[in-house]
Amino acid sequence: MPAPKTQGTGTRRPDPYRLQTGALVIIAFAVVLFLLVQARFLLISLATAIVLFALTSDAINFIARQRVGPFRVPNWLASVVALALISAALLTLTSIILTQVNTVLFTTLTYTDRAPEALAAMFAWMGEDVEQAVFNSVRTVEVSGYLRSLAGQAGNLMQGTVLVILFVGFLFAERIWFSTKLTNFFGDPAQAERVGRIVGSIIHRVNYYLLVKTLVSAVTGLMIFGLAQIFGLELAVAMGVITFILNYIPNIGSIVATVLLALVAYVQFADPAMTLAIFLIAGAIQFVNGNVIDPMLMGRALRLSSFGIIISLAFWAAVWGIPGMFLSVPIMVGMMIVCSHVPALRPIAILLSREGLPEDEGDIPPAPESRERAARPSSAFAPDPDELPGEPD
Repeated sequence: MPAPKTQGTGTRRPDPYRLQTGALVIIAFAVVLFLLVQARFLLISLATAIVLFALTSDAINFIARQRVGPFRVPNWLASVVALALISAALLTLTSIILTQVNTVLFTTLTYTDRAPEALAAMFAWMGEDVEQAVFNSVRTVEVSGYLRSLAGQAGNLMQGTVLVILFVGFLFAERIWFSTKLTNFFGDPAQAERVGRIVGSIIHRVNYYLLVKTLVSAVTGLMIFGLAQIFGLELAVAMGVITFILNYIPNIGSIVATVLLALVAYVQFADPAMTLAIFLIAGAIQFVNGNVIDPMLMGRALRLSSFGIIISLAFWAAVWGIPGMFLSVPIMVGMMIVCSHVPALRPIAILLSREGLPEDEGDIPPAPESRERAARPSSAFAPDPDELPGEPD
């Protein structure tokens, strides 16, 4: 006679399907991470191109809707003008960055002989033995090797700029069919419109973040340039440009820029009092602009968790290096909005949001009315319906 079954005392056997699903998720994550690392130059250029394309799509749609008397600006002409302006701006910015990098590298080489002595003097209060140990340690650092590596990475910047321009051009060429592809992909105009509005929400959030960040970074860079000019720093222009660029990196960019400015000042002047004054003034500028002005202008546009930003920054820095730091916030914005509209992924959006209140349906901007709205969902990627070519038979 079989023994009676006992309940509540036995251990529960693991579900094989759940284990299989977990193993497949881990394998898929490892494969995606491998591809992100191996193809990072191409993917970084593509991500940058998407951000720039999204930043100008709304402007192109606005220009294409304007009329000059009986005439209206053609959508293709607005796209060509936008691509030309983006190309000119990117090439100009790249040239400025490369020029300032070369200036910093050349000046750093001239400071190489003075740097060990100046840095060791910072530890003189700890005794001669400590000062001498720091001097010996700094003197053994191969500065020229690091500079050559940095120059090599800076040289890739122009190649990346050209690739970004090509990607943006192809995206402009494809944008006219985006709404049609979206409708055909989902097979439901209502669902396609909802997805288009979600994409538009991501674009509007990222655009607002980039505009505010550019304004605050430009003001901070000008103030740091003025501070460096007042104290007579040789690298005043370079410090202003570097501060402007580093302020796009959330949280740590301003700290790195301030420390770098103080280090340059100390190496040039070897005056602790002046260096401390520069450090305190620059720190005050960064604190006011980054912790008062920036949040005031940003408002609730992002609603991102500070801890989530740090995690995203660390992850993308490990995967894509310095470019990943610049792209970490736009990528996190997109992830949070997408996860907030997928029921299974909404807990992730709650963790990424600041107050635990991610975006819901009411936060999605409504699509503008149009006579072709049912057939072509409106989004920031789609042009004015009047500019669309005829459908193929």
